[in-house]
Amino acid sequence: MAAQELLVLADSYGLTSGRLVATSAALLGLFGAVVGGLAQVRARRGGARFARRGGVVALVSGLIAAFAGVLSLITADGGPGTGNGVVGAFLAVLLGGLGMAFGGMALSRSGSVRSG
Repeated sequence: MAAQELLVLADSYGLTSGRLVATSAALLGLFGAVVGGLAQVRARRGGARFARRGGVVALVSGLIAAFAGVLSLITADGGPGTGNGVVGAFLAVLLGGLGMAFGGMALSRSGSVRSG
């Protein structure tokens, strides 16, 4: 019985497919947040060309990360520590939303979003 318990514990500490997807989505969300923040800085300094590109990249990567995070949360069978990637998926949703917000603000400051 003790060997079976060790086997179960060893599986929950490894890199499972759920953790891999959630971690990848969280890293993509982090990338979007960083690019969006840099695009905001460039938009304030007058670099509208990078601000537009960076804003679009941040919006798209943030959207993909948030979507993958939500899908991972929906399909997870258990809570944190079960190997389903719940914590990484939650981070992906947060960082993806942050990337989308930063990207949108950078686009609005660069003048590429026009109301009409």
